[in-house]
Amino acid sequence: MALWLAIILIVVFFIGGVALGIYLTRRQVEQEMAQYPRLNKDALRVMMGQMGQKPSEARVNQVYQQIVNQQKKQAKK
Repeated sequence: MALWLAIILIVVFFIGGVALGIYLTRRQVEQEMAQYPRLNKDALRVMMGQMGQKPSEARVNQVYQQIVNQQKKQAKK
């Protein structure tokens, strides 16, 4: 009787550990992405240049703000 209980507890704790690990990892990645965004204004300027656009500073700022606002909105969900 104690053997099957031990097996069940091991499985339950393993599943709980995996779920907790996934949750903590996801939270850590979201915090790092918010703190250190991968896309900055210089990268955006290069991307727009590669698409054949001649970006003005106002357009770069506008697109960058749209991206930042979208990321904030997604982070709140």
